[in-house]
Amino acid sequence: MTKMTMFIDEALLSRVMKLTGLKTKTETVELALKELERDKKLARFLAEREKLTPGEWKNSVDPNYDLMRLRLAEKPMRNRTKRGSR
Repeated sequence: MTKMTMFIDEALLSRVMKLTGLKTKTETVELALKELERDKKLARFLAEREKLTPGEWKNSVDPNYDLMRLRLAEKPMRNRTKRGSR
């Protein structure tokens, strides 16, 4: 872990904290970095693969897959909130 000083758009940071329910700026920046990394890895993965038909895509995903449950599991327990609560 590295401590650093950064210039970040406070309004943007505040909006993201409100949307995610995260309580600290550090947690918010870390989540944003993880999401960006995930997005770029997925884009690279998809670009390297042949195009799949819609049926192939449907069959390639477990029907029990719950993206929101997985994302919530990545957050520290103290930051979990019910939807719509603060």
